[in-house]
Amino acid sequence: MSSVRRCSRTACGRPAVATLTYVYADSTAVLGPLATYAEPHCYDLCAEHAERLTAPRGWEVVRLAAEAGPLRRSSDDLEALANAVREAARPQPSTPRQPQPGQPEAGRRGHLRVLRSPDN
Repeated sequence: MSSVRRCSRTACGRPAVATLTYVYADSTAVLGPLATYAEPHCYDLCAEHAERLTAPRGWEVVRLAAEAGPLRRSSDDLEALANAVREAARPQPSTPRQPQPGQPEAGRRGHLRVLRSPDN
């Protein structure tokens, strides 16, 4: 059995160079250096697929830069990924949105807005 991990994408046999993890609660995808161990909920990607990675609309992609020089594996890889996810998940100060002209805002709940009818 080969010790080289392969890209998780279907029909791609290239060697993996990056690990992709998701934090569904925060709508965040984290792409970092290849993790020390293959985890069940992580995806290993080759260089081409890692570079072309996109996320669904509304999601944020956090790309951790790979260290220059020879590949060093440490037990801190997963901890570094977890710290990056925590940093990305911190609430950002937001400015209140102003309603568009002609569309007065009646209420707001989460990401949805209730707009008054223009007839009223």
